[in-house]
Amino acid sequence: MNGIAVPGPVPFLLPERELRWRFSRSSGPGGQGVNTTDSRVELAVDLARSPSVPETLRERLLRRLRRRLTDGVLVVVAAEYRSQLRNRAAARERLAELLTAAAAPDPPSRRATRPSAGARRRRLDAKSRRSETKRLRRRPDD
Repeated sequence: MNGIAVPGPVPFLLPERELRWRFSRSSGPGGQGVNTTDSRVELAVDLARSPSVPETLRERLLRRLRRRLTDGVLVVVAAEYRSQLRNRAAARERLAELLTAAAAPDPPSRRATRPSAGARRRRLDAKSRRSETKRLRRRPDD
């Protein structure tokens, strides 16, 4: 694979040379093999300084992913599979999903509306009925 393609309003490709891979021993299934194989995968990409990220998207990505970034670097971890190869694919997929979701345009702002006169009247009528029901449940005054 030549990198990670990120679809969206401004599609871009993160080339393989900008991805940093780290491998370590994983916890979880695998028996004694867990202690000898480096199947856990960390995939890191420097979003703040990447020349491949379009300037129009960089600010949005940094703002939306700010809680996951460390000095502008986004790190994704995959350790759910026993195979390093499958964990690499999972990390790639997870990174692409994260970037696609973060690059999506903001939803249109909500236009403020008011309840109609009929809706206000129905609401007040319902409140009156409820109030009357509760009043009838009370102990009569002497």
